[in-house]
Amino acid sequence: MELGFATVLRAGWIAGILPLLVAAIPSPLLRSYHRILTGFAGRGKITKSNKLSVPQRYFLHFYVTGTAWTTLLLFATWSYAYKMVPLDSESLHFSTIASHLTGGSHVFSMHKTRATSVEYRYRVWGAVFLLLLMEVQILRRLYETIYVFNYSPAARMHLFAYFTGLYFYVAAPLSLCSTCAPEVFKFAKYLVAEFIVQGRDKMQLAEFNWWGYVKPLTLLVWYQWLGAATFIWGWIHQQRCHAILGSLREKKEQANEYVIPYGDWFKIVSCPHYLAEMVIYAGLLIASGGSDLTIWLLFGFVVVNLTFAAAETQRWYLRKFETYPPNRRAIFPYFY
Repeated sequence: MELGFATVLRAGWIAGILPLLVAAIPSPLLRSYHRILTGFAGRGKITKSNKLSVPQRYFLHFYVTGTAWTTLLLFATWSYAYKMVPLDSESLHFSTIASHLTGGSHVFSMHKTRATSVEYRYRVWGAVFLLLLMEVQILRRLYETIYVFNYSPAARMHLFAYFTGLYFYVAAPLSLCSTCAPEVFKFAKYLVAEFIVQGRDKMQLAEFNWWGYVKPLTLLVWYQWLGAATFIWGWIHQQRCHAILGSLREKKEQANEYVIPYGDWFKIVSCPHYLAEMVIYAGLLIASGGSDLTIWLLFGFVVVNLTFAAAETQRWYLRKFETYPPNRRAIFPYFY
């Protein structure tokens, strides 16, 4: 089941990457294809209003969906990790609760051997760590969408881009925990079934141990903390760039006008918030240890998709402003 689950996620990211890579080929034969793809993927100021577009403020739907889904996955994965694969001095043995679950249900019998593996335990707790970082990212994006950005009434996005965004914020958190997601789903399903059969009053109530949930995260390895540092670096710069973009529309009378942004990474690239997003997902990739192909493909989709969007944004800036800074690249400093 796990192989099939990961395969579906990987196929989804590949399906998103390949069309964008084809569109990047500099061939006159592909101009029509590039134009069509730009129409499908376009958002914001580079998208014209039409019957198949929605307001850009619908970005809010992405982050509401992403917040709810990531929170649910984080809670389920963290609970599974704590109860089934504890990472402490007694990690070679199941906890009392885990032994009860595996012994009482054939659904968890396969974990008796696998979950005793220290490598597997670190993978599960690593997934918890990645989901925790993702939660921090999506919560900030939700806040910014509500309180920082004042989207222009003219800013639109194609319906295809809208549904792609919804898919992304469901598939991305799943990709971060794909190595243990099938087991987490079985664990959650078992607990729900037990709750329904026994009822809340008959279920064992264990005292909540905050330190027991947090301590395993302090035992993670160096590359996970390096990834977290990279993530925070990108996170801070994206927050600054979004604040700059949000401040451009503070005056309502200028809500329909576009101006050239300045400050922070805007000094060197036209889309520093996209560049920061790449750094954020690079941080997640580093924190994963780089051994999961699914997360590599997630990162690849982020890079290819945002590079494509940044190139179109750069062209728009150059057409719109005659005084646009000539030293700014689209997304990669001094290169592209």
